[in-house]
Amino acid sequence: MTTLQKGDKAPNFSAHDQDGNLHTLADYKGKKLVVFFYPAADTPTCTTEACNLRDNYQSFQAHKYELLGVSADTAKKQAKFKTKYDLPFPLLADEDHSVIKAFGVWGPKKFMGREFDGIHRTTFIIDEEGIIDEVITNVKSKEHSAQILK
Repeated sequence: MTTLQKGDKAPNFSAHDQDGNLHTLADYKGKKLVVFFYPAADTPTCTTEACNLRDNYQSFQAHKYELLGVSADTAKKQAKFKTKYDLPFPLLADEDHSVIKAFGVWGPKKFMGREFDGIHRTTFIIDEEGIIDEVITNVKSKEHSAQILK
């Protein structure tokens, strides 16, 4: 789905999190960043993925990674999701799809025989200089931390 690849410059993005705080790519210069896109907050597979990242958050910190979750949910829904599952990382509320489209993860999907446009579950690992180090398109929700930290 995405045309971004390892070695590409990460798109400049700007979006507010569940608390209204603005996040941009520039905020993470000099830091390793994991940006994970998920279809919808508080749904079974997205919850499994987010909780797997939460449960391994100390490992991410030990490897000096920052994490950002992104979906098209409202800030209110993202806040409920973050609180309900005690998620230690910001969740961007990308209601206008600007970040989602910049990373190229919006497009046609099939679910239960039905076709529709939506977010493709994809994770980008971005280095300290804003260059994409890895793109994970085959996200395994229960093992996602291991996919990133390998």
